[in-house]
Parts: sequence; structure tokens; C-alpha cells
Amino acid sequence: MSEVGKRIRLERIISRKTGKTVIVPMDHGLSMGPISGLEDMATIINKVANGGANAVVLHKGIVRAGHRGYGKDVGLIIHLSGSTSLGPDPNCKVPVASVEEAISLGADAVSVHVNVGAANEAEQLQNLGETAETCAAWGIPLFAMMYPRGAKIKNQRDPSLVAHAARVGAELGADIIKTVYTGSISSFRKIVRGCPVPIVIAGGPKMTTDRDVLEMASDAMEAGAIGISIGRNIFQHKNPNAMTRALARVVHEGASVEKAMRELRR
Repeated sequence: MSEVGKRIRLERIISRKTGKTVIVPMDHGLSMGPISGLEDMATIINKVANGGANAVVLHKGIVRAGHRGYGKDVGLIIHLSGSTSLGPDPNCKVPVASVEEAISLGADAVSVHVNVGAANEAEQLQNLGETAETCAAWGIPLFAMMYPRGAKIKNQRDPSLVAHAARVGAELGADIIKTVYTGSISSFRKIVRGCPVPIVIAGGPKMTTDRDVLEMASDAMEAGAIGISIGRNIFQHKNPNAMTRALARVVHEGASVEKAMRELRR
């Protein structure tokens, strides 16, 4: 019966109509503090929900504080991992919440962050495997943020390293993988082919232009991704609603970058 529950919950974060998803991570407050765009959580969540986001990623405390209360519904993914930029090694993620706690708060899915190559990689992998087992028992989807990061990693977008990180998440039981875009359709297509579960791409730091963001999303979709998980390039945009709407057109409708750009001029 847990698989039935997982399928039902996946439909709350992945469009039943298109099989694609627009996820907006807003878990940055733990790692980076109250950065621009995340001062008023209820307002920004409402904006991206109205723009067509399928789900947001939050830490448990934000949910408890009352992250919503008005506006269009949106899927809730509660993040279970944490570290801060002030710590001795921000790449060393540790568990900060449990699957059961997330379920009690109304989560549709949970997420775990793993930095493959970090100093505490072994502990992060153990946590991912154990979390996957718990998710399977409860019938809740597991969204794994998988990145090659650590002292030995010279290029975090190296396709062979990204492919390895993505595959690790699938091997340990994740239902959806989030990882970095490798910069080209051909290289990212190999990442998708080597990963037996769906992949979404990360947005990373704020980009120089809106076109850069839309082109990255469009190329990733052409390479076989099922969607995007973009935070700062949405919630730090001057018009988060319009940017979400433009990206949703690319993801769900296959709109060209030019057509998506027109959404930003409306």
C-alpha cells in the first residue's frame, strides 16, 4: 500500500497532465540566512504558486511558523538536511529533521542533500539510504539533491562526476534526483540516460540574464529532464510570479525561449 501513497503524493509535486515539474527551493535561510527574496516567506510562496510552481522546498521551522494561509495551493517538500555557510565545512550536511516529522507537518515529499565527495560523505550516504527505507515504508516520495562537492572535486559540472552523483541517489532509493546542469544538451542527456529515476536541474546562483535561465531550462528539458528546481533565479527576480510563469511554459508546454521571454514583458 505504501506505493499507492507514494504515487498519490507524487501527483502533488509533478503535474499529472504533463509529467513535468517546476519546484522552487526556499531552504536557503538555514545555510545562508535571510537572503534577498526570502524575508517574507508567505508572500513569495504565494507569488510562485500563482506563477505555476508545482512545489516548494522548505525547512520544518518555516512550515511551523505558518508559511501559507492564502492563495493558490502548491506542493510541499520538507528538507531534512542542513549545514550553514558559517560552519567549518558547509559541504558536510547532517540530518535536521525526520520523515515522520515531515509527514506530521503535511509534507507531500521530503528531500535530502548529499554532497558526493564531502569529508563526511559516508554519513551522508548512510542517511540517504536509511531515509529512502523510511520513505518506502510510509509511502512518501524522496527528492535527493545530489552534487559532486568536496576537496577532490575540481569541477562540479564535470559530466562524469555529475553522472556519478546522480546515479548514487538512484542506487540508494531516491524517487527524483536534483543535480547541476552540465552545460550542454549532449552531456546532460548522458546523465539522464545513466540515471534510472527522473532528474530535475538545479538553478544555482543568480544568473546574469533571464534568457540564460530560460535557455538552461529549455536545454535541460530537451536533454530529458522532467523539470527544474530553481530558487534564487526565481525568488530574487524583480517579478517572481512572471519568472515562474515563464519557466512553467518552458517546462510544461515546451515553449521556446522567445515565447517564454514574452511572459516577462506582460
